[in-house]
Amino acid sequence: MSVHILMLAALVLIPVFLLGWWIQEKQQNAGWVDVLWAFSVAILAVCYLYAGTGDMALRLLVGVIYLVWFGRLGWHLTVRLLRDAEEDGRYLYMRRWAGSRSSVIFLGFYLMQASWVWIFTLPAWVLADGQWPPLWSVFSASTVILVAWWGESVADAQLLRFKKTADNDQKVCQSGLWRYSRHPNYFFEWCHWFAYPLLGVSTAGGSWLWLAPAVMFIFLYFVTGIPFTEQQALRRRGDAYRRYQRTTSMFFPWKPRAE
Repeated sequence: MSVHILMLAALVLIPVFLLGWWIQEKQQNAGWVDVLWAFSVAILAVCYLYAGTGDMALRLLVGVIYLVWFGRLGWHLTVRLLRDAEEDGRYLYMRRWAGSRSSVIFLGFYLMQASWVWIFTLPAWVLADGQWPPLWSVFSASTVILVAWWGESVADAQLLRFKKTADNDQKVCQSGLWRYSRHPNYFFEWCHWFAYPLLGVSTAGGSWLWLAPAVMFIFLYFVTGIPFTEQQALRRRGDAYRRYQRTTSMFFPWKPRAE
């Protein structure tokens, strides 16, 4: 597919996220950026796949994966935002830290999120002109998606049930998948990105898709996912979360350690 469509996508994403920034300026709630990000990834990926000239079955399969995965994520985040009256603690802390510069800081943050939409839809752009992979590859990718879908859905549901109990406000969820990883939702999010290189084994340039899980790991582990979440958890739950850090693996699920 022509690189011109990538340029067009960037030109569309910028005003969309500028509008999102303007709305959060009015509402003083930046949490909607996560919803905007998830749904934008799903929509842009489907646009790439619709415009592609590759194998129709492959395009349909990848389109379904993007729509279902990021549609579920977007819906989950929407429900969470509508349930919580207060702005997400991560963004509330950022707003207080930025002070009078908050408008400029959040403008840069929203534009950065737009760039991440562009980056994480690149697998769809590559596979839009791809060829149907061998059966073993389709089976492996499907298994990865199903396991990752199960894991992230279960982790989100377990955390939601935990938060609905008023007595747990200052406690740490350590049941279910959260007993074995402090961030099982991020772990399974990362796992699902292995499906795209598996589906691209017969596609020209498909080997580059192995960068997708590598880049997502860097983002989750070092940039936006775990660092921000851990900092907010420490601010809110203090020593309880520090004990959790000492006993529970940060990312990869593993047997809890004794204190």
